[in-house]
Amino acid sequence: MRPSARLPGVLAALVLAAGGVAVAAPAASASVQDCTKYVVAHGKKSTSDIAQGCYQGSIGNQTSCVATLQQAGLSSSDAGGACRAAR
Repeated sequence: MRPSARLPGVLAALVLAAGGVAVAAPAASASVQDCTKYVVAHGKKSTSDIAQGCYQGSIGNQTSCVATLQQAGLSSSDAGGACRAAR
């Protein structure tokens, strides 16, 4: 039997996808850290809710970022600033 010609293509795609995730993960982590530092600098303690909001901001979901940070006790302007820091 002849091996499928698709197998090398599929394996190459998986390797490229894994490499893209490995490159994107540190950038997202740095954005979350920037956001968290902003929150702490504005007098709030870092919690899991803060981290979740910052993560939402780092992936581009600014509406959810602001809403989550406001629910965690940040003012509207501080939440907006933190989400901008997460970009």
